[in-house]
Amino acid sequence: MRTFTAFVEWDPETKLYVGIVPGIPGAHTQGASLDELNSNLKEVLELCLEEHKLSDDDLPHFVGLQQIRVGA
Repeated sequence: MRTFTAFVEWDPETKLYVGIVPGIPGAHTQGASLDELNSNLKEVLELCLEEHKLSDDDLPHFVGLQQIRVGA
């Protein structure tokens, strides 16, 4: 079993949660709730990993998040 880190945002325009898994081509989806988003991300991850035949060596390794402050 592998564990991935997803980046999750709330889209006020569509009123949906949007999730992406950085470094995995095509691993992005949305859901009306966090539970639905989690289920959708799991499904799309399984499909992406199968399609791209990614081995553990090919997968990105989560390091952390950084906040960047800009004057705009």
